[in-house]
Amino acid sequence: MTEHAHRVSEHIGPGSVSVTRTGSRTYEGMNERGSTVLIGPAEAEGHFTPGELLKLALAGCAGMSADKVAARRLGDDFELTVWAHGTSKPDNRYDRVEEELLVDLSVLDDAERAKLIEIMVKAIDRGCTVARSVHDSIELATTIDGTPV
Repeated sequence: MTEHAHRVSEHIGPGSVSVTRTGSRTYEGMNERGSTVLIGPAEAEGHFTPGELLKLALAGCAGMSADKVAARRLGDDFELTVWAHGTSKPDNRYDRVEEELLVDLSVLDDAERAKLIEIMVKAIDRGCTVARSVHDSIELATTIDGTPV
């Protein structure tokens, strides 16, 4: 692929991101720290669609928000995978995304498990900027270790 420069803006600051065109309907996204991601239609190999990036943002934000409270109870080396499921509707909108946190809580008794799920939900509700930003326009259903919350 040919190198494509991200033009500099006088407004770049904390939280700034850019996309620059790399081809027909394909772009390279970059954050202010220089990390990149390829963005394009589903048929563009190696690229994420904008909708996939939205769901990745929701999943990543949920995981990061719940991480510290889960680590305190499960240990720093606990495993967590967060999935975000959903497709856009014919009107080109996401009206529902199902978020699934896959974490093994079997080492906890029932009361500890319920308490940790409650604390994780509160941490996500309080700390996930992405979910808080889309909450009024997208129904976000969440399950943790198989438990709908």
